[in-house]
Amino acid sequence: MRRFSLTYILITLCGMIPLMNRAQNPGSGTGQVEIIQDPRVEILVSKHIQINQNSRGVEGFRIQIFSESGNNSKSQAQTVLDEFVQKFSKVNAYLTFKSPNYRIRIGDFRTRLDAKRFLLEIATDYSNAFIISDQINLPRDE
Repeated sequence: MRRFSLTYILITLCGMIPLMNRAQNPGSGTGQVEIIQDPRVEILVSKHIQINQNSRGVEGFRIQIFSESGNNSKSQAQTVLDEFVQKFSKVNAYLTFKSPNYRIRIGDFRTRLDAKRFLLEIATDYSNAFIISDQINLPRDE
């Protein structure tokens, strides 16, 4: 009985090998694919491309190191920004005003992990810094 099963399997495999070889041979046949789709799909794709081209950046992360409102908050923010740029000249820093606060956010991090690494690096100088989700600038081609 066992001998019969092994013989049967061996004969079956020997018969299938030429068929598998032919199925994988690219010159063995020709094919044609026809895609039928709603014409509105092309309109949606073109709108998506246009929106991405007009986008200022991509979703990413920044670290907020300063936020202040009130008297002299603009000059305080500028001082903090200047100090940061002197220490970390390779990291982008952004001073923004969103009423009533002046804020400084730094970095253009694609992942939260990258932002966390840099946050640990600056934690001694900026103990109140935290990571936020934000639109970031794409890196420039050099």
